[in-house]
Amino acid sequence: MIGCYTVFSTKLNRFYVGATQDGIESRLKKHNDRFYGVGNFTSKASDWELVLFIDCTTFAQAVRIERHIKKMKSAVFIRNLLKYPEMITKLKTDN
Repeated sequence: MIGCYTVFSTKLNRFYVGATQDGIESRLKKHNDRFYGVGNFTSKASDWELVLFIDCTTFAQAVRIERHIKKMKSAVFIRNLLKYPEMITKLKTDN
């Protein structure tokens, strides 16, 4: 499944945004198992939980949405995405 995802760590009280072409369950397991190495941001915790998945038609679209969300540099923006689904629809049509 192709998409942009957001995970949250209670330990860090932080969000992480990424894009994937793999199944999201597999990707989440890799983050929690520190598969991407100890220098990777997600390796700082092992309690990542999926909070948002935006289904995309292409990987390029998923990466554009990921970059847009990261560019906002705001947990408030991510929380608003969770609260207002129409923002996700706009993200998908703009990207």
